[in-house]
Amino acid sequence: MGFQSLALADQGLFQKFLGLEAHELSVYSFVNIYIWRSLFDIQWKIIDENLCVFFQDQTGCFLYLPPLGQNLSPKAAREAFKVMDKRNKNRAVSRLENIEEKDVAALKNLGYRISPKPGEYLCSRKNLAGLRGDNFKAKRSCVNYFCKHYEYRYLEFSPRLKKDCLKLYGLWARERSLASNDALYKGMLKDGFLCLQGLFGDYGKLGLEARVVEVNGSIKAFTAGFKISPETFCVLYEFADLSVKGLSQYIFRMFCRELENFKYINIMDDSGLENLKAVKESYRPLRLISAFIADRENE
Repeated sequence: MGFQSLALADQGLFQKFLGLEAHELSVYSFVNIYIWRSLFDIQWKIIDENLCVFFQDQTGCFLYLPPLGQNLSPKAAREAFKVMDKRNKNRAVSRLENIEEKDVAALKNLGYRISPKPGEYLCSRKNLAGLRGDNFKAKRSCVNYFCKHYEYRYLEFSPRLKKDCLKLYGLWARERSLASNDALYKGMLKDGFLCLQGLFGDYGKLGLEARVVEVNGSIKAFTAGFKISPETFCVLYEFADLSVKGLSQYIFRMFCRELENFKYINIMDDSGLENLKAVKESYRPLRLISAFIADRENE
């Protein structure tokens, strides 16, 4: 089998490989691979019974995940690097991204250099749904303020609200961008809009859960996420009108309350940005889920 461009019809095949083991990192889900089609040419190939997922843009080609199979195949890793080296002008760009801690030793033994990357924050769903205790006093206060001062409705997302949510994201991202001097963060905000458009295009087919909050008849907040494992749910998106005090805390709490079948909430990484780190740490995560990159020492 040759290279295949990623399509929605591949979801079953990907879930088969992704489901061979339990995962905590959000990237080990079809939806968190598929939404990047707006920014990358995504292709996949089965090599030595391992699924290899290649991402490529103007900067080069890399493997988004280590080869996926019953066991990580050394042959698949070697062949994947050959593919990347052929496509990359600079061989140093060739790498395996989003490696879990359990695969680090095996890749080190194969001679690959391992480097850490920003991990993902794992929180207790019970804590986020309850917001009890002094650690969450400020969050509770924000929620209470919102509930007391606004007329609102917490609703399930419908595709008919797509335009309203994209408009809201644009306003939210513009305010966030103006308040930051970080070029990486500004770029992430732009990328997030493109990914959100793609997500809405196939909403209903990706196993997503999404909610909105309507304030005085207008959509003012949106959140969406997906199941990673029987115990863990990932919040992929959350944004709100920044002028409505307590709204972001309210929608996050309500969403977590609904997810009562899950023990943990993954709120993703901070991309190495201090502003995002502060926000995520304010929700008192239980721990950081480690993630790594593998490349070659001589590169």
